[in-house]
Amino acid sequence: MCTEGQNTQDDVRAAAESAAPLASRRAFLAGAGTAAIVPAAATLLGGRLAGAASASPRGSRSGDFAPIPARSLGPAVNSDGYFVGRISGNLYWVTDSVYISMFLSTTEGVVLVDAPPTIGHNLLRAINAVTTANGRPSKVTHFIYSHSHADHAAAASLFGPDVVRIGHEQCRSLLVRDNDQNRPPPTVTFTRRHTLDVGGERLELTYHGNNHSPDNIFIYAPDYRVLMFVDVIFPGWVPFKELAVSQAIPDWIRAQKITLSYPWETLIAGHNGRLGTRHDVKLQIAYVDDLLAQARLTMASLDPSPLFKKYGNNTWAIVDAYFKEASAQIAAPVIDKYLGKLAAVDVFTVDNAYTIFEFALRVDGGVLGPFGIHP
Repeated sequence: MCTEGQNTQDDVRAAAESAAPLASRRAFLAGAGTAAIVPAAATLLGGRLAGAASASPRGSRSGDFAPIPARSLGPAVNSDGYFVGRISGNLYWVTDSVYISMFLSTTEGVVLVDAPPTIGHNLLRAINAVTTANGRPSKVTHFIYSHSHADHAAAASLFGPDVVRIGHEQCRSLLVRDNDQNRPPPTVTFTRRHTLDVGGERLELTYHGNNHSPDNIFIYAPDYRVLMFVDVIFPGWVPFKELAVSQAIPDWIRAQKITLSYPWETLIAGHNGRLGTRHDVKLQIAYVDDLLAQARLTMASLDPSPLFKKYGNNTWAIVDAYFKEASAQIAAPVIDKYLGKLAAVDVFTVDNAYTIFEFALRVDGGVLGPFGIHP
């Protein structure tokens, strides 16, 4: 993170602390929430120490997963459950250690990108801390949807009805369909590109096609060399379950490399409480490439014949067992390679292997193996 303007950052920290007394009700709730969330997060995001991949249950979740590398973790949150920090100039980020939002503090107001509900009202507290320190307006005048999914946007209703809401044209279509009062559809939409200039600050919004979702966009701050692109890169971590439950796996894979085509120095990826580097992107690409390579080997070598004999006319049992065995076989060497390098590699790699095998290779890639054209 840039050290420019350290005095302002100190002022922001002081304002945030003064706005969050330990005796306050929300501090109590945040502390109680953290106490409840931390064990659960450790369960979901930790990892097994070593050994071959297995599709079988892993038993007690409290001690079965490998420790998280220190470099995968971000800054500690305050007593209200959030961290706000300056990236560079007037560009800031907010996190609750699970989700991340970004905002520009301009002379005309605040431009906010994404509003994860788990951060919720802490977005307003973070913005107030920053604008109290720098003397700029605290009102959110513009809100940008990275994409329509509720986990990144369901606090979008907190900023009043007169906010200019911006998103891809498909984002509007999806939100009109969803009819969720917490996610008002964008009033300004675009097809390929949109440049937003507000109060001397600029953001460049670009649509490169389907990836995680049909409407997911790249948001670039050229003056600060910062890119925000959500749910594709997971800095320091393996991708979330089934490659972030993405809707177009080949496009999601390609989007990783599109990320590197921008001249950014800092990446905001939407998750896991820390900023990303170009090394993070290259490491994830290598991880996914290794899954693809292992999936091709498994497709060529795994014989489903014993499963037909074992399960007879139970087609779904045959298919389920085949996918589980394939996923475990693909995942095992990848887990061994990336333990200690990527957090939670032993948590979601079997799930990610399945997605690579079934979608990137078989359904979308047309590599059918034993389920190819009948002779």
